[in-house]
Amino acid sequence: MFSFEQISAIMDCLPDPAFIITRSGKYAAVFGGTDSRYYHDGSFLVGAYIQDVLKESKADWFLSEIAGALAHKGLQVVEYGLAGDDVKGINSDGPQKEIWFEGRIQALEFKVEDEDAVLWIATNISSRHALEQRLISLSETDKLTGLWNRRHFETVSALELKRALRCQHGISLLILDIDNFKLVNDTKGHQSGDAVLRRLSSMMIECMRGSDIIIRWGGEEFIVLMPCTELDVALEAADRLRKSVEQHRFVDGICVTISIGVAEWRIEAESVENVLSRADQGLYKAKRNGKNRVVN
Repeated sequence: MFSFEQISAIMDCLPDPAFIITRSGKYAAVFGGTDSRYYHDGSFLVGAYIQDVLKESKADWFLSEIAGALAHKGLQVVEYGLAGDDVKGINSDGPQKEIWFEGRIQALEFKVEDEDAVLWIATNISSRHALEQRLISLSETDKLTGLWNRRHFETVSALELKRALRCQHGISLLILDIDNFKLVNDTKGHQSGDAVLRRLSSMMIECMRGSDIIIRWGGEEFIVLMPCTELDVALEAADRLRKSVEQHRFVDGICVTISIGVAEWRIEAESVENVLSRADQGLYKAKRNGKNRVVN
């Protein structure tokens, strides 16, 4: 049998840091973290509380995960990022990029300092996370324009719906299509047509807000998902984009116009398929009524 001192010495040799944290967020003990490529000495944390170390929102997340692990008893595995502005009192010499960790959380069968507690082992997975994000980006990005593709829309629309329901804000959606685009390809060639698509994509990025999510839906059709946006604001943004395209001269002096269908997502009453259908109906009306227009 190992003595307590021997077990502590073994724990201190762990390459990844292991924390004993109580339900209230107190760091009761810190072991390991000997891999100096990724970790600094964390012994200064002993006796401190998570709330003393991290900003409120991040501390609340940690406390929630601890409570969940204590409730479920079994091993909980989470991934999380820590940026410089998540940590209180960090100076300019601290890490500038977000560092990603895998946390393995196990409820202990005994109390620590008269509290329920967990063992939390943190493993730096920043390299793996970066690679995963790169692969996701490649799989969800349109090669020609650099915009997001349909696959990304499926992911982000579900996330934005949850956020809108939680925060009770609106979402609007645009579907736009280049008028008579086949004529551009037929008369100027597909290379010029591709150049028009790339330039239009750049114009959309320039005209829309940074929070708007721009998707190449297919061919000459695009979607813009506009979080926190009511219908009247979306209509104004759509018409600004329409006018900008109408006035622009593309490669080889090509002039094009766009038609846009706009719908506000009835987030508590309809699916993403329904709001897409309503926006598409607006696009169809815009085409039928003469093109180069915005229709709700």
